[in-house]
Amino acid sequence: MKPFREQNQVTIGVIGLTVIGLIMLAAFKAQDLPLIGGGTKYSAQFSEAGGLKANDEIRVAGVRVGKVRKVELEGTHVRVDFVVDKGVKLGDQTGAEMKIKTLLGQKYLKLNPAGPGELKPGTEIPLARTISAYDVVDAFTDLANTTDRINTAQLAKALDTLSATFQNTPEEVRASLTGLSRLSQNVAKRDEQLKLLLQHSNVVTKVLADRNQQVIKLMKDGDKVFQAVQARRALIHQLLVSTQQLSAQITALVRENRKDLSPTLVKVNAVLAVLLQNQNSLDASIKGLAPFVRVFTNTLGTGPWFDTYLQNLAPVPEIPLPKVPIPGLPAILGGGG
Repeated sequence: MKPFREQNQVTIGVIGLTVIGLIMLAAFKAQDLPLIGGGTKYSAQFSEAGGLKANDEIRVAGVRVGKVRKVELEGTHVRVDFVVDKGVKLGDQTGAEMKIKTLLGQKYLKLNPAGPGELKPGTEIPLARTISAYDVVDAFTDLANTTDRINTAQLAKALDTLSATFQNTPEEVRASLTGLSRLSQNVAKRDEQLKLLLQHSNVVTKVLADRNQQVIKLMKDGDKVFQAVQARRALIHQLLVSTQQLSAQITALVRENRKDLSPTLVKVNAVLAVLLQNQNSLDASIKGLAPFVRVFTNTLGTGPWFDTYLQNLAPVPEIPLPKVPIPGLPAILGGGG
């Protein structure tokens, strides 16, 4: 056998590229492989697609058990291919129906297990055991279009004619027809309002359908908020319990000291009453205190002595000082000698 380096490089390259291509193909089609594939394949026939699409959920009793693989037209009906997780037991009379998952029209496929046997892999559920979804948006749109095509004037005239024709019939029938005539007249009078209401309903449903992802994100964010509140439920409960205990303790404290607090409060009220009675005198005292404080501050503001002036006092008489000679020093007072 030749060494690897001496073999034909072109052949080795072709074989390598082929192996890589097969590996990539197996990676993309891993779910279709018999050993790696993640579930059992089934299909179902529906009269219409009803908004169901690939990767929508498959549920049994509200639990997600798989997903839709493909939705395609097959003759006069729609064929839906889906995969169910292993271990899910489905009877041989299992039915399927399309359900609305969200308010904005997102769908999922519901399986209704039934029958004593077991649904074999690859079985196709017939039309007799399937139910298509009811689309609210399409229903409002069709209702608006149908109402717009009705000639309300002719409808009212026909109902009035029918009422006149049966006016000689028994009283019970005439009462019914009279009510029917009034109903037709009210419908004719509210024609424009009904059209406007249905048009607005169509606009609202269209806006909700366009904002599908935003509304879903809003719901998810709201769910996160509720989860946070739930996570802190114990703390909130403890806070409320502690607050209740504090209130009970304060109430008990007030009850125990009511006899001591009551005389004190009475005296405080008496003092406040006296102050209120002498409010004018207190105001005058405060106003007169201001000039005194200002003058007193000026008096003491020059140093550690009083600097003031008193009027109408007689001058102090001059007292001569005695001449006392000091031995050894010349006389500093008088004329000498």
